[in-house]
Amino acid sequence: MSTDHAPLLDGSLKMRAILTIIENIADTDAMVLIRGESGVGKDLVARAIHTQSARRHGPFVKVNCAAIPSELLESELFGHEKGAFTGAHRRKPGQFEYARGGTIYLDEIAELPPALQAKLLHVLQDFRFARVGGHGLIEVDARVIAATNRDLEHALARGEFREDLYYRLNVVELRIPPLRERREEIPGQIGHAAAPRPAPMVTESLREIARRSAREAERRALAEVLERVRWNRAEASRILKVSYKTLLHKIAECELTSPARRFV
Repeated sequence: MSTDHAPLLDGSLKMRAILTIIENIADTDAMVLIRGESGVGKDLVARAIHTQSARRHGPFVKVNCAAIPSELLESELFGHEKGAFTGAHRRKPGQFEYARGGTIYLDEIAELPPALQAKLLHVLQDFRFARVGGHGLIEVDARVIAATNRDLEHALARGEFREDLYYRLNVVELRIPPLRERREEIPGQIGHAAAPRPAPMVTESLREIARRSAREAERRALAEVLERVRWNRAEASRILKVSYKTLLHKIAECELTSPARRFV
């Protein structure tokens, strides 16, 4: 198996075992649940599955379920129709549609609110869904990969995560060992320091990519809420459950401008 797509995944016996599993399941459409602590390379593993699959020429769409306000997550995943709610001035496709022919990667899956867990379960059972405010059914044509750093068994016991959704997602489970158990990777990473993509720099850039993705998701979510409430900042702060002062700070930080001021 070629590992050019993920040079940091074959540096230890434990990660080579993960790669062997990826090789065996990549060309199937089996759902995969990736588990492991933050920073262990879950994103790399998800991308490796996509790159090795028959869907590799299709899109790889990542959705961070923890970075998007729960009120907007359903619309983000499944899209909405024009007029579905105040501020929905046009039809908006969801990430499941954008992932058509490729892979949708649901990161931080344990953060899904209960109502959305139920809807996702039905989508994964029927392989079809309707946009928010719509009735027409859209076929799912994407491989689903989910990831979490939480103890899902504990979440099941506390009633925070649906057992049926857990088993639906957990067709293939990949547990990524923590870095402290992969010390043999360190010399290999140092050895990459004459290489075009040195290992320490790749690791750092991935963190930055994750931060940037989270910032962009936050900006999109904030803009959508403000558009929905016609830039009523008090209403937006209530929906997003933040103080008015925090909201103003976020608007400035994201460089958002109300429609009334854009042409002043």
